[in-house]
Amino acid sequence: MKLFVRIATAAFSLAVLVANAANEEAIVKATAAATSWLALTDAGDGAKSWKAAASLFQAAVPQAKWEQSLAAARGPLGPLKGRKVSSATYSRTLPGAPDGEYVVIQFSSQFANKASAVETVTPMREKDGTWKVSGYYIK
Repeated sequence: MKLFVRIATAAFSLAVLVANAANEEAIVKATAAATSWLALTDAGDGAKSWKAAASLFQAAVPQAKWEQSLAAARGPLGPLKGRKVSSATYSRTLPGAPDGEYVVIQFSSQFANKASAVETVTPMREKDGTWKVSGYYIK
């Protein structure tokens, strides 16, 4: 019986390690996608950032509306001064979104006209396996 418990414990531990490794890989890829996408928003390029976003994002927000929203939210902040990841969490479910693979990333950001901001970027894995931004919020 003790041998069975040890084997079961070892198998469970291995499964957890494999799952954690997969989640870490997803976080790395999603963070890279978010960083590339944020470069478009930093440049004020609403059209390119919309085109580079996830299909879920594009279905929820028409391109013209996104361009207006981005300009209204980011324009007053001025140029980006710095940004670093403060947290990144992998999830298969999010409120108000279909089940899938998501990484919720919070960035601690500084802008010329706002010394401290939190940007929340949520990339999702698309059907083709690529990571694209499905949500953006700044406060």
